[in-house]
Amino acid sequence: MIYKITFSCDEVDGFRRVFNADSDATFLELHAAILKSVNFPDDQMTSFFMCNERWEKEQEVTLLEMGSSFEYDNMIMESTRLSELMEDRGQRLIYIYDPMYERYFFGSLTEILPGIMSGVDCVESRGEAPKQLQTEDAAEAARVKDAAWEDEDMFSDSQFDIDDLDADGFQDLSWDDGSMF
Repeated sequence: MIYKITFSCDEVDGFRRVFNADSDATFLELHAAILKSVNFPDDQMTSFFMCNERWEKEQEVTLLEMGSSFEYDNMIMESTRLSELMEDRGQRLIYIYDPMYERYFFGSLTEILPGIMSGVDCVESRGEAPKQLQTEDAAEAARVKDAAWEDEDMFSDSQFDIDDLDADGFQDLSWDDGSMF
């Protein structure tokens, strides 16, 4: 079988990579094809995670052997075939390419096609990839930007009207009698 696996990234508009992969290819082969398609060096401790429909991480497939968890077996990219963890169309996975800041590509098994091929090939490449590694300065700028947006969105004058508060509702609260706790 041939798996068509599509990856996107929420950091970059228009980013998309589509791969055709033999179902017997390993996660290491998929890892190498992803890196090649985005021109990233192979010098990070990347991982794949199989995910449920809410993108919650489940089984991890690591580049190198790590300690195993209580829930899942330790699986290594080199010895784990795609078909071992990907059986159904729509299967979700993430590929962590920046382990320090846990930045990743969202993936999905979009099609299962009849046929045989060798390895993994990138068959569609759209958009520029994000930078592979985020610096502390960039991470802090992103946090500040997110915090500013949240503050502006949640607490801006356009969203808050002092007249909406019911003053009578606060008269029973007192610091002295412990009713606040």
